[in-house]
Amino acid sequence: MQLPDDPFIRELLPEFVETWITDIDAQFGALIESKNWDDLYRFGHTLKGSCFQFGLDNIAAQGIELMGYAKEKDLENAGKMGDILKNSFIDIKKELDNNPDYK
Repeated sequence: MQLPDDPFIRELLPEFVETWITDIDAQFGALIESKNWDDLYRFGHTLKGSCFQFGLDNIAAQGIELMGYAKEKDLENAGKMGDILKNSFIDIKKELDNNPDYK
C-alpha cells in the first residue's frame, strides 16, 4: 500500500484511521441489526468521500460497495463489510506503526 505523501495528510492520518476503527465498532453493527438502510448508505458515502480525500482509494471503493448493498437492502453482503472495513483500517494502522515517518 502506498501511504500519502502530503505532509498535512500524513499528520492527520493516524487519528483518521483510529477514528474510523472506533466508528465501525460503535455504529456498524447497530446499523446492520436495525436494517437502517438510509444511515448505512450515508455511512458508506461518508467513508467513501473521506477516504478519497486521504488517498485511501481501496477503502473508498469499499465504501462505494457498501453504498450499493445498502441501496439494494442486501443484508448478507452489507453485514460482511464491517469486518472487511475494520481489517482494512487495521492494516493501515499496522503500516503506520511500522513507518518511522508516522511516529
